[in-house]
Amino acid sequence: MTALAIIIPTLNEAENITTCLQHLAPLRARGVEVIVVDGGSRDETPLCAQSLADVIITVPSGRALQMNAGATQATAQTLLFLHADTRLPDNADRLIDTALKSGIGVWGRFDVGISGSHAMLPLIAWFMNLRSRATGVATGDQGIFVSRDAFNRVGGFAAIALMEDVAICKSLKKLSPPLCLRDRIITSGRRWEKNGALKTIFLMWRLRLAYFLGADPERLAEQYNGRR
Repeated sequence: MTALAIIIPTLNEAENITTCLQHLAPLRARGVEVIVVDGGSRDETPLCAQSLADVIITVPSGRALQMNAGATQATAQTLLFLHADTRLPDNADRLIDTALKSGIGVWGRFDVGISGSHAMLPLIAWFMNLRSRATGVATGDQGIFVSRDAFNRVGGFAAIALMEDVAICKSLKKLSPPLCLRDRIITSGRRWEKNGALKTIFLMWRLRLAYFLGADPERLAEQYNGRR
């Protein structure tokens, strides 16, 4: 049994998946499992991943469904959920192992940095990290990791169309506080640059507030996908 499995949900990520998996090659060489769960891409995402991952499966699209399916394929004791446009620290496996062995928590996330040319991206990342520490809630951009036992105890990701990361954090917080690693994971700034930084910030805050107030995640997903 390996110590860590990295689960990557994909949908039409041919542009990013090769670079993502090549970056994970040193971790894979150290025994980390790499699992790609495709949601029915219309491009060549699965083909691009073919020689660079340990497991590639295709399931109906939906990030929560895809990540849960990936977890069932993993043999590792620890699960890390990673976006295809996000890069881990080179020693992510050791950082996670050390953090979980501290006995402080059973799950956690990394601080995030955002790549791109927009001047606001460093400030956006700073606020994301601050908010995460204050609330104990992480986003998928921050590379959520969790022990398999804790993941099973909370029932995995809720089968909802949006905010699955927020939902699992709320459940995991009942088991332990998050391990907030200051080592940075680097995610792409493409959505902020494409849709406008301020518009994206306001949209995400509005959707999160609506979710906390009880809005239907299906309706929120329609609004999110309609504005992307």
